[in-house]
Amino acid sequence: MHWQPTATIDTLQQRAAALKDIRLFFSERGVLEVDVPVLGQAAVTDLHIDCIMAEVSGQRRYLQSSPEFFMKRLLAAGSGPIYYLGKAFRNDESGRRHNPEFTMLEWYRQGWNEQQLMAELALLVETVAGQPLTVAMRTYREVFVEQTTLDPHRTQTSELQRLAAEVSGRDFSDSSRSECLDLVFSLVVEPSLPSGLVCIEGYPACQSALARLAKDAAGELVARRFEVFLNGVELANGYCELTDPLEQQSRFQADVALRRAAGKARIEPDKKLLAALQAGLPDCVGVALGVDRLLMQLLGQNDIGKVMAFID
Repeated sequence: MHWQPTATIDTLQQRAAALKDIRLFFSERGVLEVDVPVLGQAAVTDLHIDCIMAEVSGQRRYLQSSPEFFMKRLLAAGSGPIYYLGKAFRNDESGRRHNPEFTMLEWYRQGWNEQQLMAELALLVETVAGQPLTVAMRTYREVFVEQTTLDPHRTQTSELQRLAAEVSGRDFSDSSRSECLDLVFSLVVEPSLPSGLVCIEGYPACQSALARLAKDAAGELVARRFEVFLNGVELANGYCELTDPLEQQSRFQADVALRRAAGKARIEPDKKLLAALQAGLPDCVGVALGVDRLLMQLLGQNDIGKVMAFID
């Protein structure tokens, strides 16, 4: 029986050093580490994220796919800047870059904008890497147009469906605009990204998730959301956080409808998060970073199991 760890002892030592660097980075900046539950009564409603369910004393609970909802409740309670470094869970996500249990770093800054948070993220990655990195700031429109010649904000959905079918060899005629954009971005745009750290902001409004909407320099309504890639691998996802409880409730209900249409399990919106938003979530930005993926890139590994003690 194979019982040995999937990572070498040398890699685990480097992992421990990286976690120590991350905690020192935030400690020096006065950001409070918080240890929130990984098992909760509520879960995200996102169509593309499935939580692992558990039964506790006869009641349904969910292993959290992100500490986000608990952290926002802390922010609304007056915590100030906070970070979480610990486990998160997602069902049906296994592969070279995915594991159902993984380590997530998530942090929030009050009164900051996306550019300030992306700059801090770049500094953090350079600190953990122990060397300067090439950092590029791009917009979603720029990288999408470069690879497809189509404007992701203005192109008709039917044209995006045609392109998605062309690049994937599958039928996308009934797929949503967001699904088509996501597919084309992952198959066409991501492989073209250069080495180093690439920060992409200004996502299409239909992919706003929990981010605010605003008009960009061209007058287009976009999501104040960004993603960060390291050597072409998605590393982090950040938002200028939505603080409007009514808009949040509306998006939750839209998610519920999408999950119903897709035949997925119904997830009730998190009422405690909505109550926290009604009490007043401060103006803030937040970002979640996959620590295992960061280590994979920094240590030159192409399998997530090589940077984790065990993959069961």
